[in-house]
Amino acid sequence: MQDFREEVRDWLETHCPPAARGRGEPITIGTKRPMKDPALLAWRHELGSRGWTVPLWPKEYGGGGLSAEQNQILQEELGAIKARVPIGGMGVSMIGPTLLEYGTEDQKLRHLPCIAMGDIAWCQGYSEPGAGSDLAALQTKMIDKGDVFQINGQKIWTSGANFADWIFTLVRTDPNAAKHEGISFILIDMNQPGVTVKPIKLISGNSPFCETFFDDAVARKDDLVGQLNRGWTVGKRLLQHERSGQGGLRAGARQAVRRNMLAETAASYVGVTPAGRISDAVMRDTVVRFTMDQHSFRITQKRAREENTSGATPGEATSIFKLYGATLGRDIADFKLQLMGSQGYGWQSDGFTEDEIESTRGFLSSRAMTIYGGTNEIQMNIIAKRVLGLPD
Repeated sequence: MQDFREEVRDWLETHCPPAARGRGEPITIGTKRPMKDPALLAWRHELGSRGWTVPLWPKEYGGGGLSAEQNQILQEELGAIKARVPIGGMGVSMIGPTLLEYGTEDQKLRHLPCIAMGDIAWCQGYSEPGAGSDLAALQTKMIDKGDVFQINGQKIWTSGANFADWIFTLVRTDPNAAKHEGISFILIDMNQPGVTVKPIKLISGNSPFCETFFDDAVARKDDLVGQLNRGWTVGKRLLQHERSGQGGLRAGARQAVRRNMLAETAASYVGVTPAGRISDAVMRDTVVRFTMDQHSFRITQKRAREENTSGATPGEATSIFKLYGATLGRDIADFKLQLMGSQGYGWQSDGFTEDEIESTRGFLSSRAMTIYGGTNEIQMNIIAKRVLGLPD
Protein backbone atom coordinates (compact mmCIF):
# COMPACT_ATOMS: atom_id res chain seq x y z
CA MET A 1 0.00 0.00 0.00
CA GLN A 2 2.99 2.31 0.33
CA ASP A 3 3.26 2.40 -3.47
CA PHE A 4 -0.38 3.48 -3.70
CA ARG A 5 0.16 6.17 -1.05
CA GLU A 6 3.09 7.58 -3.00
CA GLU A 7 1.05 7.47 -6.21
CA VAL A 8 -1.80 9.41 -4.54
CA ARG A 9 0.59 11.91 -2.98
CA ASP A 10 2.36 12.60 -6.27
CA TRP A 11 -0.90 12.93 -8.18
CA LEU A 12 -2.40 15.35 -5.65
CA GLU A 13 0.74 17.46 -5.62
CA THR A 14 0.54 17.78 -9.41
CA HIS A 15 -3.23 18.24 -9.85
CA CYS A 16 -4.64 19.90 -6.72
CA PRO A 17 -4.35 23.70 -7.19
CA PRO A 18 -3.59 26.06 -4.29
CA ALA A 19 -7.13 27.50 -4.66
CA ALA A 20 -8.59 24.13 -3.59
CA ARG A 21 -6.50 23.82 -0.41
CA GLY A 22 -7.57 25.10 2.96
CA ARG A 23 -10.41 27.55 3.30
CA GLY A 24 -11.74 29.39 0.31
CA GLU A 25 -14.52 29.53 -2.23
CA PRO A 26 -16.84 26.51 -1.91
CA ILE A 27 -16.49 23.82 -4.56
CA THR A 28 -20.07 23.45 -5.75
CA ILE A 29 -21.80 20.80 -7.86
CA GLY A 30 -24.44 21.04 -10.56
CA THR A 31 -25.20 23.76 -13.10
CA LYS A 32 -26.94 26.38 -10.94
CA ARG A 33 -24.10 27.43 -8.62
CA PRO A 34 -21.14 28.33 -10.83
CA MET A 35 -17.76 28.89 -9.20
CA LYS A 36 -15.88 32.14 -9.71
CA ASP A 37 -12.46 30.50 -9.84
CA PRO A 38 -12.10 28.27 -12.95
CA ALA A 39 -9.31 26.37 -11.18
CA LEU A 40 -11.88 24.91 -8.80
CA LEU A 41 -14.01 23.56 -11.64
CA ALA A 42 -10.91 22.08 -13.23
CA TRP A 43 -9.99 20.45 -9.89
CA ARG A 44 -13.49 18.98 -9.52
CA HIS A 45 -13.26 17.50 -13.00
CA GLU A 46 -9.71 16.23 -12.44
CA LEU A 47 -10.78 14.46 -9.26
CA GLY A 48 -13.96 13.17 -10.92
CA SER A 49 -12.11 11.88 -13.96
CA ARG A 50 -9.87 9.91 -11.63
CA GLY A 51 -12.96 8.49 -9.90
CA TRP A 52 -11.84 9.88 -6.56
CA THR A 53 -14.99 11.89 -5.83
CA VAL A 54 -16.68 8.50 -5.29
CA PRO A 55 -13.65 6.28 -4.72
CA LEU A 56 -15.58 3.16 -3.66
CA TRP A 57 -17.93 3.09 -6.66
CA PRO A 58 -17.11 0.76 -9.58
CA LYS A 59 -14.96 2.29 -12.31
CA GLU A 60 -17.53 1.61 -15.02
CA TYR A 61 -19.91 4.06 -13.31
CA GLY A 62 -17.42 6.87 -12.74
CA GLY A 63 -15.95 5.63 -9.47
CA GLY A 64 -12.43 4.85 -8.43
CA GLY A 65 -12.89 1.15 -7.79
CA LEU A 66 -10.75 1.45 -4.66
CA SER A 67 -10.67 -0.93 -1.74
CA ALA A 68 -11.58 0.34 1.73
CA GLU A 69 -7.88 0.43 2.64
CA GLN A 70 -6.97 2.37 -0.49
CA ASN A 71 -9.77 4.83 0.16
CA GLN A 72 -8.52 5.38 3.69
CA ILE A 73 -5.12 6.29 2.27
CA LEU A 74 -6.74 8.64 -0.25
CA GLN A 75 -8.71 10.43 2.48
CA GLU A 76 -5.59 10.76 4.63
CA GLU A 77 -3.59 12.30 1.79
CA LEU A 78 -6.42 14.67 0.83
CA GLY A 79 -6.60 15.72 4.47
CA ALA A 80 -2.83 16.17 4.70
CA ILE A 81 -2.90 18.94 2.08
CA LYS A 82 -6.29 20.26 3.32
CA ALA A 83 -7.85 19.65 -0.06
CA ARG A 84 -11.47 20.69 -0.51
CA VAL A 85 -13.32 18.01 -2.45
CA PRO A 86 -16.86 17.99 -3.92
CA ILE A 87 -17.96 14.69 -2.36
CA GLY A 88 -21.18 15.90 -0.75
CA GLY A 89 -24.71 16.20 -2.00
CA MET A 90 -27.64 13.84 -2.42
CA GLY A 91 -26.23 12.45 -5.65
CA VAL A 92 -23.30 10.87 -3.85
CA SER A 93 -24.95 10.01 -0.55
CA MET A 94 -28.49 9.00 -1.55
CA ILE A 95 -29.55 8.44 -5.16
CA GLY A 96 -26.14 7.16 -6.29
CA PRO A 97 -26.02 4.24 -3.84
CA THR A 98 -29.70 3.53 -4.53
CA LEU A 99 -29.11 3.28 -8.28
CA LEU A 100 -26.15 1.00 -7.65
CA GLU A 101 -28.58 -1.37 -5.89
CA TYR A 102 -31.83 -0.93 -7.83
CA GLY A 103 -31.01 0.89 -11.07
CA THR A 104 -30.90 -0.65 -14.52
CA GLU A 105 -27.60 -0.75 -16.36
CA ASP A 106 -28.81 2.10 -18.57
CA GLN A 107 -29.74 4.23 -15.53
CA LYS A 108 -26.35 3.63 -13.94
CA LEU A 109 -24.46 4.56 -17.08
CA ARG A 110 -26.55 7.69 -17.73
CA HIS A 111 -26.68 9.12 -14.21
CA LEU A 112 -23.80 7.88 -12.07
CA PRO A 113 -20.85 9.30 -14.08
CA CYS A 114 -22.53 12.76 -14.02
CA ILE A 115 -22.80 12.51 -10.23
CA ALA A 116 -19.15 11.47 -9.97
CA MET A 117 -18.06 14.48 -12.02
CA GLY A 118 -20.23 16.84 -9.96
CA ASP A 119 -21.96 18.08 -13.11
CA ILE A 120 -25.48 17.33 -11.84
CA ALA A 121 -27.01 18.25 -8.46
CA TRP A 122 -29.91 16.23 -7.05
CA CYS A 123 -32.69 16.80 -4.53
CA GLN A 124 -35.29 14.59 -2.84
CA GLY A 125 -39.03 14.75 -3.48
CA TYR A 126 -40.61 12.83 -0.62
CA SER A 127 -42.57 14.94 1.89
CA GLU A 128 -45.83 16.65 0.94
CA PRO A 129 -48.06 19.13 2.81
CA GLY A 130 -50.25 16.22 3.91
CA ALA A 131 -47.57 13.52 3.99
CA GLY A 132 -44.59 14.16 6.22
CA SER A 133 -43.89 11.55 8.89
CA ASP A 134 -46.75 9.55 7.34
CA LEU A 135 -44.96 9.46 3.99
CA ALA A 136 -47.16 6.72 2.53
CA ALA A 137 -50.04 9.24 2.51
CA LEU A 138 -48.43 11.05 -0.44
CA GLN A 139 -50.77 12.15 -3.23
CA THR A 140 -48.53 13.50 -6.01
CA LYS A 141 -49.81 11.59 -9.05
CA MET A 142 -48.00 10.09 -12.00
CA ILE A 143 -49.92 8.74 -14.98
CA ASP A 144 -48.87 6.98 -18.15
CA LYS A 145 -49.08 9.29 -21.19
CA GLY A 146 -47.75 6.85 -23.76
CA ASP A 147 -44.19 7.93 -24.49
CA VAL A 148 -43.66 9.58 -21.09
CA PHE A 149 -45.02 9.75 -17.56
CA GLN A 150 -46.88 12.91 -16.48
CA ILE A 151 -46.59 14.19 -12.90
CA ASN A 152 -48.90 16.55 -10.98
CA GLY A 153 -48.74 17.50 -7.33
CA GLN A 154 -46.64 19.24 -4.69
CA LYS A 155 -43.63 18.36 -2.57
CA ILE A 156 -42.39 20.32 0.45
CA TRP A 157 -39.15 20.57 2.45
CA THR A 158 -37.22 19.65 -0.69
CA SER A 159 -33.71 20.53 0.47
CA GLY A 160 -31.66 22.30 -2.17
CA ALA A 161 -34.36 22.13 -4.84
CA ASN A 162 -33.52 25.68 -5.94
CA PHE A 163 -30.03 24.48 -6.91
CA ALA A 164 -30.93 21.00 -8.18
CA ASP A 165 -30.87 19.76 -11.77
CA TRP A 166 -32.73 16.50 -11.06
CA ILE A 167 -35.08 15.21 -8.36
CA PHE A 168 -35.73 11.63 -7.22
CA THR A 169 -39.38 11.38 -6.26
CA LEU A 170 -42.00 9.09 -4.77
CA VAL A 171 -45.34 9.38 -6.58
CA ARG A 172 -48.77 7.76 -6.44
CA THR A 173 -49.37 5.59 -9.52
CA ASP A 174 -52.30 3.46 -8.33
CA PRO A 175 -54.79 5.40 -6.15
CA ASN A 176 -56.85 2.25 -5.55
CA ALA A 177 -54.00 0.17 -4.14
CA ALA A 178 -53.23 -0.34 -0.44
CA LYS A 179 -51.55 2.61 1.26
CA HIS A 180 -47.95 1.39 0.95
CA GLU A 181 -48.53 -0.02 -2.51
CA GLY A 182 -49.34 1.86 -5.68
CA ILE A 183 -46.27 4.09 -5.12
CA SER A 184 -43.47 4.42 -7.67
CA PHE A 185 -39.95 5.85 -7.61
CA ILE A 186 -39.15 8.17 -10.53
CA LEU A 187 -36.28 10.44 -11.61
CA ILE A 188 -37.37 13.84 -12.96
CA ASP A 189 -35.43 16.53 -14.81
CA MET A 190 -35.96 19.81 -12.92
CA ASN A 191 -35.14 21.95 -15.97
CA GLN A 192 -38.57 21.93 -17.60
CA PRO A 193 -41.61 24.28 -17.62
CA GLY A 194 -43.71 21.92 -15.51
CA VAL A 195 -41.49 22.24 -12.41
CA THR A 196 -41.66 25.30 -10.11
CA VAL A 197 -39.52 25.79 -7.00
CA LYS A 198 -40.16 28.26 -4.17
CA PRO A 199 -37.65 28.55 -1.29
CA ILE A 200 -39.03 28.53 2.28
CA LYS A 201 -37.41 31.01 4.64
CA LEU A 202 -36.82 29.48 8.06
CA ILE A 203 -36.58 31.00 11.53
CA SER A 204 -32.79 30.70 11.32
CA GLY A 205 -32.76 33.12 8.37
CA ASN A 206 -31.62 30.51 5.87
CA SER A 207 -33.58 28.85 3.07
CA PRO A 208 -32.26 25.31 2.57
CA PHE A 209 -35.81 23.98 2.08
CA CYS A 210 -38.23 24.57 -0.78
CA GLU A 211 -41.69 23.89 -2.05
CA THR A 212 -41.71 22.06 -5.39
CA PHE A 213 -44.72 22.05 -7.70
CA PHE A 214 -45.32 19.66 -10.60
CA ASP A 215 -47.80 20.88 -13.21
CA ASP A 216 -47.91 18.41 -16.08
CA ALA A 217 -44.21 17.77 -15.62
CA VAL A 218 -42.88 14.80 -17.56
CA ALA A 219 -40.38 12.02 -16.91
CA ARG A 220 -38.81 9.46 -19.19
CA LYS A 221 -40.19 5.97 -18.79
CA ASP A 222 -36.70 4.53 -18.51
CA ASP A 223 -36.15 6.74 -15.43
CA LEU A 224 -38.57 4.62 -13.39
CA VAL A 225 -36.43 2.94 -10.71
CA GLY A 226 -37.67 -0.52 -9.83
CA GLN A 227 -41.12 -1.73 -10.77
CA LEU A 228 -44.21 0.40 -11.32
CA ASN A 229 -46.30 0.51 -8.11
CA ARG A 230 -43.43 -1.10 -6.16
CA GLY A 231 -41.40 2.00 -5.33
CA TRP A 232 -41.93 1.90 -1.57
CA THR A 233 -39.13 -0.65 -1.16
CA VAL A 234 -36.74 1.53 -3.17
CA GLY A 235 -37.82 4.63 -1.26
CA LYS A 236 -37.24 3.01 2.13
CA ARG A 237 -33.77 1.83 1.13
CA LEU A 238 -32.86 5.34 0.02
CA LEU A 239 -33.88 6.64 3.46
CA GLN A 240 -31.37 4.24 4.98
CA HIS A 241 -28.67 5.74 2.77
CA GLU A 242 -29.79 9.20 3.88
CA ARG A 243 -29.74 8.31 7.58
CA SER A 244 -26.41 6.56 7.17
CA GLY A 245 -24.92 9.84 5.92
CA GLN A 246 -26.60 11.87 8.63
CA GLY A 247 -25.39 9.38 11.25
CA GLY A 248 -21.80 9.49 10.00
CA LEU A 249 -21.78 5.92 8.64
CA ARG A 250 -21.26 6.62 4.96
CA ALA A 251 -18.43 4.51 3.61
CA GLY A 252 -15.46 6.55 2.48
CA ALA A 253 -16.26 9.63 4.56
CA ARG A 254 -13.28 11.65 5.65
CA GLN A 255 -12.93 12.05 9.42
CA ALA A 256 -12.55 15.76 10.07
CA VAL A 257 -10.11 17.12 12.63
CA ARG A 258 -12.29 18.80 15.24
CA ARG A 259 -11.54 21.53 17.73
CA ASN A 260 -13.19 21.48 21.13
CA MET A 261 -15.48 24.40 20.39
CA LEU A 262 -17.40 24.05 23.66
CA ALA A 263 -14.23 24.35 25.73
CA GLU A 264 -13.15 27.39 23.72
CA THR A 265 -16.58 29.01 24.13
CA ALA A 266 -16.61 28.32 27.87
CA ALA A 267 -13.14 29.79 28.27
CA SER A 268 -14.20 32.95 26.44
CA TYR A 269 -17.52 33.58 28.19
CA VAL A 270 -17.28 31.83 31.56
CA GLY A 271 -13.58 32.38 32.17
CA VAL A 272 -10.75 30.15 33.39
CA THR A 273 -8.82 29.76 36.62
CA PRO A 274 -5.08 30.54 36.84
CA ALA A 275 -4.54 26.83 36.26
CA GLY A 276 -6.44 27.06 32.97
CA ARG A 277 -9.62 25.24 34.07
CA ILE A 278 -13.11 26.50 33.27
CA SER A 279 -13.95 28.54 36.34
CA ASP A 280 -17.58 27.45 36.84
CA ALA A 281 -17.64 23.83 38.10
CA VAL A 282 -21.11 23.03 36.71
CA MET A 283 -20.28 24.41 33.28
CA ARG A 284 -16.92 22.62 33.35
CA ASP A 285 -18.54 19.27 34.12
CA THR A 286 -21.11 19.77 31.36
CA VAL A 287 -18.40 20.63 28.82
CA VAL A 288 -16.54 17.45 29.81
CA ARG A 289 -19.70 15.35 29.49
CA PHE A 290 -20.57 16.68 26.03
CA THR A 291 -16.96 16.34 24.88
CA MET A 292 -16.90 12.71 25.99
CA ASP A 293 -20.25 12.07 24.30
CA GLN A 294 -18.98 13.55 21.03
CA HIS A 295 -15.75 11.57 21.17
CA SER A 296 -17.55 8.32 22.04
CA PHE A 297 -20.01 8.85 19.20
CA ARG A 298 -17.20 9.44 16.68
CA ILE A 299 -15.39 6.30 17.86
CA THR A 300 -18.59 4.29 17.50
CA GLN A 301 -19.17 5.69 14.01
CA LYS A 302 -15.59 4.79 13.05
CA ARG A 303 -15.96 1.27 14.42
CA ALA A 304 -19.25 0.76 12.54
CA ARG A 305 -17.63 1.90 9.28
CA GLU A 306 -14.62 -0.36 9.79
CA GLU A 307 -16.76 -3.38 10.68
CA ASN A 308 -18.81 -2.85 7.54
CA THR A 309 -16.25 -4.49 5.25
CA SER A 310 -18.69 -4.74 2.33
CA GLY A 311 -19.02 -0.95 2.11
CA ALA A 312 -22.81 -1.31 1.78
CA THR A 313 -25.16 0.97 3.69
CA PRO A 314 -26.46 -0.69 6.89
CA GLY A 315 -30.18 -1.26 7.32
CA GLU A 316 -32.53 -0.12 10.06
CA ALA A 317 -29.63 0.32 12.51
CA THR A 318 -28.86 3.60 10.75
CA SER A 319 -31.77 5.05 12.72
CA ILE A 320 -29.79 4.60 15.96
CA PHE A 321 -27.00 6.84 14.69
CA LYS A 322 -29.42 9.36 13.17
CA LEU A 323 -31.39 9.62 16.43
CA TYR A 324 -28.37 9.97 18.69
CA GLY A 325 -26.45 12.34 16.41
CA ALA A 326 -29.42 14.67 15.89
CA THR A 327 -30.23 14.79 19.59
CA LEU A 328 -26.62 15.39 20.58
CA GLY A 329 -26.22 18.17 18.02
CA ARG A 330 -29.38 19.90 19.24
CA ASP A 331 -28.38 19.66 22.90
CA ILE A 332 -24.87 20.96 22.27
CA ALA A 333 -26.21 23.94 20.32
CA ASP A 334 -28.53 24.70 23.25
CA PHE A 335 -25.71 24.44 25.81
CA LYS A 336 -23.43 26.66 23.74
CA LEU A 337 -25.96 29.48 24.04
CA GLN A 338 -26.11 28.93 27.80
CA LEU A 339 -22.35 29.40 27.95
CA MET A 340 -22.61 32.64 26.01
CA GLY A 341 -25.32 34.14 28.23
CA SER A 342 -27.12 37.13 26.75
CA GLN A 343 -24.52 37.26 23.94
CA GLY A 344 -25.98 34.02 22.67
CA TYR A 345 -29.29 35.57 21.66
CA GLY A 346 -28.21 38.15 19.10
CA TRP A 347 -29.78 38.32 15.68
CA GLN A 348 -28.23 41.43 14.21
CA SER A 349 -26.54 44.33 15.96
CA ASP A 350 -23.16 45.94 16.40
CA GLY A 351 -23.28 44.53 19.93
CA PHE A 352 -22.83 40.97 18.67
CA THR A 353 -19.93 39.38 16.81
CA GLU A 354 -20.37 37.31 13.64
CA ASP A 355 -19.60 34.14 15.63
CA GLU A 356 -22.28 35.02 18.19
CA ILE A 357 -24.90 35.64 15.53
CA GLU A 358 -23.88 32.42 13.79
CA SER A 359 -24.29 30.52 17.08
CA THR A 360 -27.80 31.91 17.56
CA ARG A 361 -28.82 30.89 14.06
CA GLY A 362 -27.11 27.53 14.50
CA PHE A 363 -29.17 26.97 17.64
CA LEU A 364 -32.36 27.66 15.67
CA SER A 365 -31.24 25.41 12.80
CA SER A 366 -30.41 22.59 15.20
CA ARG A 367 -34.12 22.09 15.86
CA ALA A 368 -34.53 20.88 12.29
CA MET A 369 -31.92 18.16 12.83
CA THR A 370 -34.42 16.16 14.89
CA ILE A 371 -37.07 16.49 12.16
CA TYR A 372 -35.52 16.13 8.71
CA GLY A 373 -34.64 12.65 7.49
CA GLY A 374 -37.39 11.32 9.74
CA THR A 375 -38.28 12.78 13.13
CA ASN A 376 -36.80 11.47 16.37
CA GLU A 377 -40.14 9.80 17.07
CA ILE A 378 -40.04 8.01 13.72
CA GLN A 379 -36.46 6.83 14.38
CA MET A 380 -37.46 5.47 17.80
CA ASN A 381 -40.36 3.56 16.24
CA ILE A 382 -38.01 2.04 13.64
CA ILE A 383 -35.50 1.05 16.32
CA ALA A 384 -38.23 -0.47 18.50
CA LYS A 385 -39.84 -2.48 15.71
CA ARG A 386 -37.05 -3.24 13.21
CA VAL A 387 -33.95 -3.36 15.42
CA LEU A 388 -35.23 -4.54 18.82
CA GLY A 389 -38.17 -6.53 17.45
CA LEU A 390 -40.62 -5.16 20.01
CA PRO A 391 -44.35 -5.81 19.41
CA ASP A 392 -46.66 -3.08 18.13
